[in-house]
Amino acid sequence: MNKPVIGITPSHNTENDDISLRPTYLRAIAAAGGLPVVLPLEAGSEDLRQLTALCDGFLFSGGPDPHAFLFGEETQVHCGNVSPARDRMEMELLTQVMEAGKPILGICRGIQLINVALGGDIYQDIPSQTESLFPIAHSQPFSYAYPSHHVSVAEGSLLSGITGDASFIEVNSMHHQAVRTTAPGLIPCGFAPDGLIEALEKPDYPFLLGVQWHPEYLWKTHGEAAEIFRQFVKACRK
Repeated sequence: MNKPVIGITPSHNTENDDISLRPTYLRAIAAAGGLPVVLPLEAGSEDLRQLTALCDGFLFSGGPDPHAFLFGEETQVHCGNVSPARDRMEMELLTQVMEAGKPILGICRGIQLINVALGGDIYQDIPSQTESLFPIAHSQPFSYAYPSHHVSVAEGSLLSGITGDASFIEVNSMHHQAVRTTAPGLIPCGFAPDGLIEALEKPDYPFLLGVQWHPEYLWKTHGEAAEIFRQFVKACRK
């Protein structure tokens, strides 16, 4: 039996125009039974249509900030680097993938990009735009291989089924932006202790899950992280 082919969006170094991808994504997909492939950045509509047909599922990976213009705002002073080329490719790819009904997993930037593309917005900078009596290290000071805070999981959600109906799971954290207003059709299904949205899903879609943390660093030691990839790859086999 052929393995499901999973297309993964690449990171873009705007200084030298290189594309790259952390091997942690590839290893996590391969361990779950998928065949990971890195997608090209410079792909027009017809190329993306062909790639959408070729791949069985798509992982929108982490990376730099989505441009603030995508959700109608001016760039906040604490924002980081952006890649308009990557924004364009991923926005169009997401549209085509959803039209085809292919499974989607978004990680870190991926959950933010999905939310923005479908009509939501994000905090451009968590520390300066939110106030909390219970500050959380959303950019953890130690290795990504270790969890830094918990996420509460919504009962009866897709994420709950994946994580074995656990009320709380351990996650790592390396981001300064996060979902603010949820796009129409997307449902928050995971929350950090300070109330920030950490996971989104789309109940009326075959499989669409976005998580703010990086399970590709945790799958060897945390069963629920591995299960995210297993269930995603399983959905891609259908």
